Amino acid sequence: MVKLVFVQSDGQQTEVEARVGMSVMEVAVENFVPGILAECGGQAVCGTCHAYVDETRIHEFTDKPSETEMELLEGALKPRENSRLTCQLKVSESMDGMSFLVPEKQY
Repeated sequence: MVKLVFVQSDGQQTEVEARVGMSVMEVAVENFVPGILAECGGQAVCGTCHAYVDETRIHEFTDKPSETEMELLEGALKPRENSRLTCQLKVSESMDGMSFLVPEKQY
């Protein structure tokens, strides 16, 4: 199991255990993380699972966002360089301890 941390805009943290191979969105939904709405269920069509990856660890993702993901992120309320759709991120052993900042609002 891998530990992931979801941080709310008010600083509240939710630490969860994740199985390798799950999407970060699935982990968030399974653990009732506030703010990760995942309205499309992980199909990368709504953008409501947007989060900011820990800036000190964003470089660990060797897979860049797809064109579809980039289009959805451009429509996010406050996109940043470290914005990702959590439905597009698969949990791996190397992500242990990684944190994700949940935006105050998804839309």
